[in-house]
Amino acid sequence: MQLVPGLIRLLTCCLTAMSSSGVLMLSAHLCVKYGPSKSLAEASAMIFVAHHTTVPVPKVHCAFIHRRCTYIVMERIKGHMLGKGWVFRNMESKEKILSQLKSMVEQIRQISAPGPGVSNINGGPLYDPRPSMPGPDLRYGPFATIPEFHKYLRLGMESHADLPPEVNELIGFHEGPWSGPVFTHGDLSSLNIMCEGDDITGIVDWETSGWFPDYWEYTTACQVNPQNLFWSEEIDKFLNPLPRELALDKIRRERFGGGF
Repeated sequence: MQLVPGLIRLLTCCLTAMSSSGVLMLSAHLCVKYGPSKSLAEASAMIFVAHHTTVPVPKVHCAFIHRRCTYIVMERIKGHMLGKGWVFRNMESKEKILSQLKSMVEQIRQISAPGPGVSNINGGPLYDPRPSMPGPDLRYGPFATIPEFHKYLRLGMESHADLPPEVNELIGFHEGPWSGPVFTHGDLSSLNIMCEGDDITGIVDWETSGWFPDYWEYTTACQVNPQNLFWSEEIDKFLNPLPRELALDKIRRERFGGGF
């Protein structure tokens, strides 16, 4: 995307004195997400979702890399984080919001995958800043198939008679068969859902999104932030409960990846 040089200079000057990454609110209608760890794939994901669904996402005005720092200039979504005051909402209000969220997730999952691989929206590396992935890198992949993705998650371990039964069960689950990936937000926390009253005004923070196996949205949503523990009680109301997949992914995180 193109951005006039003057605006590039303005943004970089404004951000020089600030932290190396974050979100700067430029006005009541505009913000910029920036940092060396950010990726243009996040901008592509928001554009992709806006094109294929009616899910409200920030409109991307431009995105670029300047001096090894990524900038995404986008719409500032109205409202506040859904988690703010959630515990004080009545049941009717919660049901209205969760019904909207369920419908939005269903729209996203109906988008056809371009192939069998696990990758970001542009076919490149995935990103996960949570302590739930093996290895020191926040970026990993892409992978040609779901089994290859799973093999990475378990550090290449193969089934063996000497392994604990639950690890062999995990490996069997990882090997499939699989029908193909689905597009996934990857962090459906109440902190990433914006609302006004009983209406969802936007889903934000698409940096962990990509093409993943169909259980990934559920298991990542269940890895709730310690500041967001109440949200664990709501997840089964907008995502199909997958207790076996959740239990096996917990084994994977305990044995190979960490996690909250």
